[in-house]
Amino acid sequence: MSESPGLEAIVAPFIDDLPDDRTLWVGLSGGLDSCVLLALAADACRRRGRALRAIHVHHGLQPAADDFARHSRALCREQGVALEVVRVSVDVAAGKGLEAAARAARYRAFMDVMEPGDHLWLAQHADDQAETFWLAALRRSGVMGLAGMPTRRQQQGRVIVRPLLSVGRLALEKEAARRRLAWIEDPSNQDLSLDRNFLRHRLVPSLLERWPDALQALSASARHAGEAVSLLEEYAQEDLDRLGGDPARLPLNGLLALSRPRQRWLLGWCLRCLDLATPPGTRLDEIMSQCRARRDAEVRIHWSGGEARCWRGTLYLLADSRTTPVSLPEMPWWSGREVVVAGRTLALVAPSGQARCLLTLRARQGGERIRLEGRGRRDVKRLLQEAAVPPWQRCHIVLLWRADECVAVLDAASGAWIAVAQGWTTIP
Repeated sequence: MSESPGLEAIVAPFIDDLPDDRTLWVGLSGGLDSCVLLALAADACRRRGRALRAIHVHHGLQPAADDFARHSRALCREQGVALEVVRVSVDVAAGKGLEAAARAARYRAFMDVMEPGDHLWLAQHADDQAETFWLAALRRSGVMGLAGMPTRRQQQGRVIVRPLLSVGRLALEKEAARRRLAWIEDPSNQDLSLDRNFLRHRLVPSLLERWPDALQALSASARHAGEAVSLLEEYAQEDLDRLGGDPARLPLNGLLALSRPRQRWLLGWCLRCLDLATPPGTRLDEIMSQCRARRDAEVRIHWSGGEARCWRGTLYLLADSRTTPVSLPEMPWWSGREVVVAGRTLALVAPSGQARCLLTLRARQGGERIRLEGRGRRDVKRLLQEAAVPPWQRCHIVLLWRADECVAVLDAASGAWIAVAQGWTTIP
């Protein structure tokens, strides 16, 4: 069955944005919204000869979960769409709350299944956006929260799109009826202990009785807030460019020269550029306060999914995983030219006339020295200081030895050579 002209006009531009060599995915829950979105996407992709796949995340949180998976399989067979069903484990003990923990598990599944550059369509609509705006206001959110769900964003190189944010639920119900689509109602949608359900079932009916267009008005307010966010992010990018352009390394002098609100926006923008979790507001305030600490102070602010450190007049934003020491093989094989360290193939050439030899890798222990061309023997610790390698990243430093002679110092995380011994050379 063909699309209705209104919804076809809404969906078409998002299809056209998809690169020719990438796949479109639809997040399919089995509920009304995603079933309609899948049908619209299937029609549009067939007309344009585009690749379409669906993904259903099985959370296993309720008895009806198997029913949702079965219905999703049946709908995909009917639409001629390949379906990926991914079972996830929801960490309800992580302290995030059930909804947030399920969302985190769902997005991990999306990122694992999709390839970089692929697009994922999600079926949130205008009524969802209005509810998100209200909930954000009740939680005292700033303009970022009031902007609600963006129509388009990137995560880990994948593009997440919500084509139906301008469409109300009533229009989706009419489209489902026209197409004779079946869907499953999620039993948890009746659980009034969840904030969104309480709002939807208890407050929204009274609101609509007084102001019939309330949901459209709230959705429009979210859209206006989103436009303000886009403008503020343009300003933040300009500030970042002036500070060197690296969101992971911000010079403190330049950062502290900005007003407090611009500092907050710049930090938030950098965290989003790095795909790092945004810290709670109190942690963000702590970061900005600690930036004014003594330059020799050990500053580290940690939150779930990231941390901030100050060192040598620079604020570093990084993920926890960067502090994990590199895993080293006991005895790497060396061809006389290439050496493999932490999965990287790097070129290291011995002095001319010397035969191939066996190299070993060792983590830093302290006190090591290396003989450099024109500089004699130098402490490795001093070389790391000269190369401005932050202390917390030095767990990634490995040394290559030929017998009892250190011949190279390498940052295994980045693949950068810190130093090579006299007579030895590297090839980019």
